[in-house]
Amino acid sequence: MLPNRAIYDDEHQQLRDTVRRFVAAEVAPNFARWEETGIVAREFWAKAGEAGLLCPTVPEEYGGIGADFRMNMVVCEEMAYSGFAGPAADISVHSDVCLGYLIKHGTPEQKARWLPGMVDGSVVCAIAMTEPGTGSDLQGVRTTAVRDGDHYVINGQKTFISNGQHCDIVIAVTRTNAERGSGSMSLIVVETDREGFRRGRNLDKLGQLSADTSEIFFDDVRVPVDNLLGGEGRGMNILMSELPQERLTIGVTALAAAQRAYDITLAYAFERKAFGKPIGDFQVNRHKLADMKTELTIGWAFADQCIARHVDDQLSAAEASMAKLWLTEMQGRIVDQCLQLHGGYGFMREYDICRMYADARIHRIYGGTSEIMRELISRAL
Repeated sequence: MLPNRAIYDDEHQQLRDTVRRFVAAEVAPNFARWEETGIVAREFWAKAGEAGLLCPTVPEEYGGIGADFRMNMVVCEEMAYSGFAGPAADISVHSDVCLGYLIKHGTPEQKARWLPGMVDGSVVCAIAMTEPGTGSDLQGVRTTAVRDGDHYVINGQKTFISNGQHCDIVIAVTRTNAERGSGSMSLIVVETDREGFRRGRNLDKLGQLSADTSEIFFDDVRVPVDNLLGGEGRGMNILMSELPQERLTIGVTALAAAQRAYDITLAYAFERKAFGKPIGDFQVNRHKLADMKTELTIGWAFADQCIARHVDDQLSAAEASMAKLWLTEMQGRIVDQCLQLHGGYGFMREYDICRMYADARIHRIYGGTSEIMRELISRAL
């Protein structure tokens, strides 16, 4: 199980219990079907909203409970620890990534329009940054938003968009003038029922098969100027202010999933026998388990430090990059060792560790690759 930590209290523990019950009742019975079809069912969102798992930081006036970010982390950790990575990723993008843009940079009218639905699951949110020719190079974004009276006309294509099939609103990273620089970028919220918005295929991935990941297209989509988020030309500044939270979330998700991989492997090591005794009794395997336990313990201490600093608005971009870099790289090391300890069975998808190995790989890529994290950290030296 996840370790008890001083940054959480009894109220957080109650939410943990709620998440575990939700997973047992609503996710576990349906997960295999969702993995096969490549997407969670839409009713998953309504049930998650009903259980109180979506967007806990939304203020009460907009339908939320006005909690601090630790509540988000509880949901994130428990969903990741469950081993059901697809649904965990869907919720996290909605609650931990997209929501921050609307809470911190939305107008009161925008918040009243969209936040209540994000809390109850009737409005699913996505953010559209990546394009076919641009990954981490956000200044290379080519999607345009041209002002036409009281509207913007948006044209462009995005890819690898989490929640792309189910989303009702998309925070689109656009270019509102012809210059390449960061001052030409703006964020515009696009309702997906607008004419000219198209969903492409649900992408076929290595892991996180039930996570909804899509291509989306904007073909002369007319959006009211009132949907502009945070002011024209401020898109890059807003992105830079919100990416640390996304990167911390990815790091904590990776850590919780690594803990799950270790826990199931520890149990397996003392059930599986070779040469007449449990494989966990062999010194070489005991030492591997000891190394993993040590890394996890260090990881939780570092994650808790970063969570506490973020709640106090003290987490720097470099620290968030360190959290994402070290925790996701650690997850990669741990799931690889855990699969190895399972032997040939670890290569079979009927064993959880096989799926967890595939699911883990994306954490070192999205939200900024490990290489980009090293570059960001080095700039702060």
